[in-house]
Amino acid sequence: MQQYNTIKAKYPGTLLLFRVGDFYETFGEDAIKAAGILGIVLTKRGNGSESETALAGFPHHSLETYLPKLVRAGQRVAICDQLEDPKQTKTIVKRGVTELVTPGVSYNDNIVQQKSNNYLASLYEEKGQYGISFLDISTGEFLVAQGSASYIDKLLQGFKPTEIILAKKQYKTFLEHFGSQYYTYTLDEWPYTGDYASEMLLKHFEVKSMKGFGIERMPLGIVAAGVALHYLNETEHRNLQHVSHIARIEEDHFMWLDRFTIRNLELIGSANENATTLSDVLDQTASPMGARLLKRWMVMPLKDLKSINERLDVVSYFSENRDLRDELIKEIKQVGDLERLISKIGLQKANPREITQLKRSLYAVEKLKTLTDIESSESLRVIAEQLNICQIIRDKMDRMLQAEPPVSILKGNVIADGVDPDLDKLRKVAFGGKDYLLEIQRRESEATGIPSLKIAFNNVFGYYLEVTNTHKDKVPTEWIRKQTLVNAERYITEELKEYEEQILGAEEKIQAIENRIYAELLLDITNYIKPIQLNAQLIAKLDVLLNFAWIAEKNFYIKPVVTDDKLLDIKGGRHPVIEKNLPIGEDYITNDTYLDPETQQIIIITGPNMAGKSALLRQTGLIVLMAQIGCFVPAKEATIGLVDKIFTRVGASDNLSSGESTFMVEMNETASIMNNLSDRSLILLDEIGRGTSTYDGISIAWAIAEFLHNHPTARAKTLFATHYHELNELTNSMSRIKNFNVTVKELNNKVIFLRKLVPGGSEHSFGIHVAKLAGMPNKLIGRAGEILKRLEQERTGGEQIKDSMRKIQKQAYQLQMFAIDDPVLEKIRDMLNNLDVNTLTPVEALMKLDEIQRLLKN
Repeated sequence: MQQYNTIKAKYPGTLLLFRVGDFYETFGEDAIKAAGILGIVLTKRGNGSESETALAGFPHHSLETYLPKLVRAGQRVAICDQLEDPKQTKTIVKRGVTELVTPGVSYNDNIVQQKSNNYLASLYEEKGQYGISFLDISTGEFLVAQGSASYIDKLLQGFKPTEIILAKKQYKTFLEHFGSQYYTYTLDEWPYTGDYASEMLLKHFEVKSMKGFGIERMPLGIVAAGVALHYLNETEHRNLQHVSHIARIEEDHFMWLDRFTIRNLELIGSANENATTLSDVLDQTASPMGARLLKRWMVMPLKDLKSINERLDVVSYFSENRDLRDELIKEIKQVGDLERLISKIGLQKANPREITQLKRSLYAVEKLKTLTDIESSESLRVIAEQLNICQIIRDKMDRMLQAEPPVSILKGNVIADGVDPDLDKLRKVAFGGKDYLLEIQRRESEATGIPSLKIAFNNVFGYYLEVTNTHKDKVPTEWIRKQTLVNAERYITEELKEYEEQILGAEEKIQAIENRIYAELLLDITNYIKPIQLNAQLIAKLDVLLNFAWIAEKNFYIKPVVTDDKLLDIKGGRHPVIEKNLPIGEDYITNDTYLDPETQQIIIITGPNMAGKSALLRQTGLIVLMAQIGCFVPAKEATIGLVDKIFTRVGASDNLSSGESTFMVEMNETASIMNNLSDRSLILLDEIGRGTSTYDGISIAWAIAEFLHNHPTARAKTLFATHYHELNELTNSMSRIKNFNVTVKELNNKVIFLRKLVPGGSEHSFGIHVAKLAGMPNKLIGRAGEILKRLEQERTGGEQIKDSMRKIQKQAYQLQMFAIDDPVLEKIRDMLNNLDVNTLTPVEALMKLDEIQRLLKN
């Protein structure tokens, strides 16, 4: 326990798994936590004494089962192993922490998700600017960025790290900017000071400066990256040869998707349970590497025309050459997760089965190289040239390992015959012993004349000769008697003892030789980490492009024309996710969308609830995004002028954890759009202003439309869906605003949603019909209909609002609270203006309120 307490003190805040014999034990608070998470029995040691300690443990071979459960429950787990053989020491066995597993630092297949990266993010802030690095220890990817809080927020939304590390004093600022939804761990300040972090990077990559990686002008990013490596060292991960490269996230190369857009378009995840995301529809990749790359492409679409068209051309080539496509997909399935396999080699944690899979992967790489070396496709030929079959190491693995080795090196029979002469000799002794024993038995039986003589083995005194009582007078004098039975006696001889020692010694020696040869092989493979990682990246890219071709054929997508213009022309567009979830036999109603900065910059879309306004907005955003990641799109035709930013304000939800109402969330998101828009932006606005009163809402929506139309430098293409039919008036005074509506048909007081976009405004919302569809009581629906009729007859609301809006258009009229020429109200206004709210006590406030009330009564 003293040893346990010493080790536990070095790792505060972690759950310590302490190896005792064949078990991992937890004690005290750790035991209570572990028993609760794992559902294992909690016992006590100390039998009711004052030093009684809670205890919970599990067999060491069950670590792979229990460790993931602990990490998924948000625990940091320190694994403390026995560092020496108990047979070799007479004192207490030396123990130490061999690995510290946290949500962001793990490569265990049961913890990390196969199709997603497991990023550890490291964050550092200075004077309002942030440096961030993303490191996936399971794949060796290491990325760095630097920028404002909003840019970092966007990256966190896209990369979705499983753990974020930062300095203790920056934790409060982090919560203010990025919220509490991430798993965070705070570190002491000292790794962030001076040149410690940059020295960590230079030492790790064995370079004199970071210029070769293109990050030398990112001082905050360098600090964040250096601290990430420091953290891995602290968590006992020091074999990091597979983290062989660090790259900058090139902000200028990718389309801007703010965090709201990534969430609103449901690219990777959704706030709704069981929702289908775009990733679910597009991901039919053949390897986990491809699936991970596809997710990254989706949150970082390209804005470089040449790169986009290169991807589209390869997809087009695969669509025309289906046999080649199917052959390549078959081979990529054989490759498996090459990226994570080679990372395990770097970590020196790969088991014999994984090495065999690596060997198979390299054979598949050879076939891929042959298949992609095609004259007719330049892009494929470039991939073929870069693929490296690593023949020397592949042949070595083939030669040195058994064809089907066991999972663990400890099980033996991993190294093939003919690799080491000593190993072959010892195997003959250990496993060819049966023949040798039969030989001794035959020889002694002939020499003594005992026909029933037999040789056997037991754990008490090893190998022995057994003679029945009938023949015991024939036993030679040099045999040593060991045991007397009812009808027989057992003896040992010098020869048997020698042979027994040979066999028992051989098994230990075999284990030692196999371990040595296996460790040497692992070390040899580490020299090939970089070429194998390059193979993994190329195959992942090939996989995604093949996947796009397969998806295009399966879902009837077409090749978009991506140009350098600012025009957006989609004919027969469909929503890629909704069309997959339609009932069988129901066709998706397609829609055209045309936007350009000269004639039709802003489209105001009116129409009833459930008619498909939001779907149309999202489908436009998704089609543009799909085209710019190099994927074919769900449309009859699509011409897409390069878009550099997609902004969305779709759907309303309270952010209760931050104390923000629906309207506040809506205004935050809209403000972000208005402050960041550009000439090539695509803006999708849905129901702006519905979180407040009608007059307020219309005023804000109207002002936003005006602002976008009259912006001096940026004519951002905009789709604006609204309930406020009054906004249709805008087209009369603003040439580039056009009205469209989503059609419905009314038959016998029932509404049929046609979901077709047509020119012109709409006057109705059909909210009562939607309430009926939702299953509201008939009595309630009937009463709502009566009230609506009465309101429509009176026509008080709509016409008044329209009149107000017409007046606002004619003069820049600003609504004021005290616009009325009333001396009492003016007096109240002056009283309020003279108040110092910061120094006002609650009693004084009540007195002032009473004074104002008396003024009004008089």
